Amino acid sequence: MANRSYLYSADSLPDEAAIPQRIRCISEHNWDIPLAHKLMVGRGTTIVPSLIWNPPIGIAADYADGAALLRDLLRVVGQGMEGDAEFTECVARTTAHLDKQQARYFVLETGEIVSMTDDDPAASVRRLVSDDIPDAVAQAEAAIAGQNDDWLASVRVDWQRHFASFYSDALYFSFPG
Repeated sequence: MANRSYLYSADSLPDEAAIPQRIRCISEHNWDIPLAHKLMVGRGTTIVPSLIWNPPIGIAADYADGAALLRDLLRVVGQGMEGDAEFTECVARTTAHLDKQQARYFVLETGEIVSMTDDDPAASVRRLVSDDIPDAVAQAEAAIAGQNDDWLASVRVDWQRHFASFYSDALYFSFPG
């Protein structure tokens, strides 16, 4: 079984007392937290209690702003990949699923990924929120502004790793309702 990052949407944030009433499945990605997940939780980012595990290793963020950032980057990446039908299909599938599952917040579950090392999972999540996610957002913003061509070229070359996650209404960890 692969370790995965899981991305959900919800209209409220999880807290110590309860998880949100309606949790929608967005995406899961094997063995990593891909660029797409980092960008989607890149606006209004905060650490929240996990929906799945006990430590406070969930990451939540503004849905609309995170989805817009991803869409903007996909548009710019696509400007160099007009003839790639597989990329075009990936973008269409991703954006349609984001439209269907929209809510107020994204909630990224990192437990399986941050547990793959001997590091403290909560400390790993704090690093994600303070360093990795802001760095990914800054790189994407610069690329969207036309100021990060080398990074953009590297994303195009390896676009499957960054964007070709499993998007579905049901993930390995799904919630009733």
